[in-house]
Amino acid sequence: MKYIVVSVAVVLLSVAVNAQTYKFDFGNGRVKKGYTAVTPDSKFANEKGYGFTAESEVTAVDRGGKTVNDDYITSTKPFYFSVNLPDGNYDVKIIFGDKKGTSATTVRAECRRLMLENIRTAKGKIVTETFTVNVRDSLIRDAKGNIVKAVKLKPREYEYLHWDNFLTIEFNDSLPKVCAIEITPNKTAATIFLAGNSTVVDQSREPWAAWGQMIPRFLAPGSVAVANYAESGEALNSFLSARRLEKILSLMKPGDYLFIEFGHNDMKQKGPGIGPFTSYKKLLKQYIAEVKKKGGIPVLVTSMHRRNFDKDGKIINTLLEYPEAVRQTAKEENVAVVDLNAMSKVLYEAWGPTNSIKAFVHYPANTFPGQTTKLEDNTHFSTYGAYELAKCIVQSIREQHLPLEKFIKTDVPVYDPAKPLAFEQFYWPLSSFMTSTKPDGN
Repeated sequence: MKYIVVSVAVVLLSVAVNAQTYKFDFGNGRVKKGYTAVTPDSKFANEKGYGFTAESEVTAVDRGGKTVNDDYITSTKPFYFSVNLPDGNYDVKIIFGDKKGTSATTVRAECRRLMLENIRTAKGKIVTETFTVNVRDSLIRDAKGNIVKAVKLKPREYEYLHWDNFLTIEFNDSLPKVCAIEITPNKTAATIFLAGNSTVVDQSREPWAAWGQMIPRFLAPGSVAVANYAESGEALNSFLSARRLEKILSLMKPGDYLFIEFGHNDMKQKGPGIGPFTSYKKLLKQYIAEVKKKGGIPVLVTSMHRRNFDKDGKIINTLLEYPEAVRQTAKEENVAVVDLNAMSKVLYEAWGPTNSIKAFVHYPANTFPGQTTKLEDNTHFSTYGAYELAKCIVQSIREQHLPLEKFIKTDVPVYDPAKPLAFEQFYWPLSSFMTSTKPDGN
């Protein structure tokens, strides 16, 4: 198969490839010692190992001075900056603001993974924000670092931004102003690996989204990173056969987590011995055993409901006994379970049949470029719906007092799925990449 991996850049200007911290000074002004200059002309090239992607249209503003805070890069559109990095977790420190103006910046990483939400600075103010992000490629290495296998990627995955050895950062919002970036490897952070399907994956294009790409926004930097290995259309067996779990296990260290959420696609499988309390439970237990062998901590997640209401506005269960099989397995194996199935029922019924449409991908024709037909999907989520489901995950961690509770940001309030955020209060500036093609699975 074709490996999605790019050779490590030979030169990174003033930043050595093996340096512990990569420092970039954005703008046309004076470059601070120890930093690499990043100007509007710094287009990505593999031999450099960093730069703006081809679709980025940026400008520089210099306010005069000698620090990294005195100039910045900005744009009226989302722009993307990539850095060549090997597998691992990284702390990313970003300096935002304008000595003579205001700013508003939302930051996403890789495939629209929400890291920093609407960071605003008052006139003349400069702020520094940090997030911890996971970077990966598709290669599986042994304990000595030798490439032994690779994940079996689907054709569409070759276009994803999370299967290469680059960290790609998206700068978005109404007035993004970026002064500097520092990227430092984090060898001690716990990793929360995610295994799942299209309801979990980092959806690469608007208007689709899933809870896995929203949850990093709610976690404190430095101590934990989310590594989302979910993919649309996957079931427990196909995730396994594509070597996705093998890749996770090759990187897992004691104390890391694996959140496991499948069911939407598993329930459609037919044949002898196939079912929620037979093949499905057997595979769940296999995942659990493999994670425990690595010293990891498995957490099961029941599948959220599809948007399917009866005449009284109550959710109809379309997932058969698969959520109950997860609950039973968690009890039998003495592992934690996030009951997203139960929480989503409360959430959807709080929205009701009409308001819940906003949480799913329902849009009239021509809402997005190239979308000539209406979109009506009662399984896959809009960014708003995915955001609210991520809150459910965080709240369950809190209510069960799982060890992960200590990683939740202090500014994240208690969440009641019976009282979701109104759609009108949700803010999401659109990314550049869009599609009208429905994700695999239902």
